[in-house]
Order: sequence, then C-alpha cells, then structure tokens
Amino acid sequence: MKKKEEERKKQIMKAAFDAVSNLGYDNVTLQDIADHADVSKGVVHYYFTSKQNILLELLESTTNKIYSFEIKEIAKYEKAIEKLHAYINAVFVSPQDNKKFYRVYLDFLAQANGNEAYKKINLKFYENCWGIGQEIIKLGQHEGVFCDEMDSLESAKMVRAMIDGSLIQWLTNDLEEQHQYYKETCLNSILKLLKT
Repeated sequence: MKKKEEERKKQIMKAAFDAVSNLGYDNVTLQDIADHADVSKGVVHYYFTSKQNILLELLESTTNKIYSFEIKEIAKYEKAIEKLHAYINAVFVSPQDNKKFYRVYLDFLAQANGNEAYKKINLKFYENCWGIGQEIIKLGQHEGVFCDEMDSLESAKMVRAMIDGSLIQWLTNDLEEQHQYYKETCLNSILKLLKT
C-alpha cells in the first residue's frame, strides 16, 4: 500500500475510534465515520467494505497498539517492581485517554457475545496482557519479592482483572479527579496479592 493510502486509512481508523467513542457502537454509521475523518462516505467504502469490517480492524489495531505501548514501557526497566509500576502507568495513561478507550472497548465487549471475530481479538489481547503479567511475576519470584508459591498465569489473570475492574469502576463513577486514586489503589492491591 502506498504511503498516502496508509495515511488515509490511519485517518479513517482514528475517525472511527472517535465516532464510536462519541456516539456508541450501535449508533455509529459509515457516514459518521466519514464526517469525523472529513472525507466522503465513498472514500471510507474504498478502504473498508462495511461498518463491521472497519470496526473489526479498529478493535484489533487499538488492542495491538495498547499492548505494544505497554511492552515498550516495561522494557525500560530491569526489576520486577519497577516493571509493575511501568505497567500500571502504561495502562492508567490519563483520564482522557482511559475514558475514550474504555468507552469504545466496553461497546465492543457488549458485541462480543454474538461475534466470533471480536471474541478472538479480545482473547488475543488478554493473552498478551497475561503474558506481560506472567513475565513480571516470574521475575519477581526469581528476585524473591513476590510469593514463590503462586501460579504465575492465574496471578497474571487476576492482575489484569484488577486493572480493568479499577478502570471500569473509575469510568462509571465519572470522577476524573479520582483517576490517580484508582491507579494507586490498584497498584497497592496488586502488590498485596503478589507478595502474599
């Protein structure tokens, strides 16, 4: 694909993310996505055959981007506790970014029951998240800072559940100023779990 076409496709994907964030999955149309991208509906159709097609690619690219960012942030540190802090910081990016992502992501999750493709993308995302958690936990066990007897995969799943649960609870309370509180509480709860 030529560079200009790649840029146009990225522009449409960003517009789709913004449109779903503003209007919700069920309400968004190809015309809304075109309007957010400031292009014609025909241009959107040129790159994506249907709303389903664009939203499927949107979910995959968004979850891949998040995973890549988390991996990059964790790689900056050597020790397990530092990596855990980096992981939490990478997930709790900012109130604005978290609000936007979880609005879109929760809409996709609501669709996942009847959509095998969404389920597959979501499972891959969580497997990646669990992999990050396992890496940190095994390193912490090796360093002697995390409990040696815990199962690293089970604990990694609980870590991600605590992260998503904290962010969803924060989002539903709609109190932007409590973002930092939820971030710190989540980190402290995870540390308690891993050191027990």
